[in-house]
Amino acid sequence: MKKGFKWVTALAATAALLAACGTDEAETTADGKKVYVAGTEATFAPFEYMDEKGNVVGIDKEIMDAISEEMGVSIEMKNVGWDSVFEGIKGGTVDIGASAITITEKRQQDYDFTTPYFEATQLIVVKSDSDITSLADLEGKKVSVQINTTGHEAAKKAFGEMNPDIAAFENLPSAIMEMLNGSTAATIADNAVVYEYMKNNPDKDLKVIEDTAFEKEQYGFMVKKGNEELLNILNDGLEKLDANGKLAEITGL
Repeated sequence: MKKGFKWVTALAATAALLAACGTDEAETTADGKKVYVAGTEATFAPFEYMDEKGNVVGIDKEIMDAISEEMGVSIEMKNVGWDSVFEGIKGGTVDIGASAITITEKRQQDYDFTTPYFEATQLIVVKSDSDITSLADLEGKKVSVQINTTGHEAAKKAFGEMNPDIAAFENLPSAIMEMLNGSTAATIADNAVVYEYMKNNPDKDLKVIEDTAFEKEQYGFMVKKGNEELLNILNDGLEKLDANGKLAEITGL
């Protein structure tokens, strides 16, 4: 082939890849609907997880689908991994962060968030025969968390930013397994996700501990800083779902 044709072919392939992955300027479907890519980390049931067919399902997926219907847009949800949600929004390959993301002041410096759609708090998960009864009991003991989550931040706040006793893992199931095999004394994670894990794994013989030291958290959907058009679509959609009762139906609140 001629070099010029190779260059044109490569350029076309790159354009197609960008279209498939999502960019700051959303693509449209055949019927004119805008298409946005929502990135998630699908090991966080009940908010996002994979079904037996390999599809992303859960609360966040249902909300995205409901917003799509209300607002006349198309939202494609992709399981990209936790850190890749944040990196993808900054890089333009992801339009929406839809992964049970807690709204924090630190994150708001780099991203814009919708109005909250769910309130959560942290729980301590231990083996049923553990003598741990509070967060204070974990001082000097190893704890496991999912990396870069608010559970991770709560552990660092309680025990020190660089504490080597905090073991961070890519996803929550891995963090809990480390506790179950005795590598850590406890796991710290979001309440809804902990209870869903326990419901789906009744054989694990776990118990949870609530502690007033943990602050209440609010989940929001995340977009690139300054993307007011998309932020307004999501907020308008959430407002409509709240008004018609669909949001409460999906979240169970």
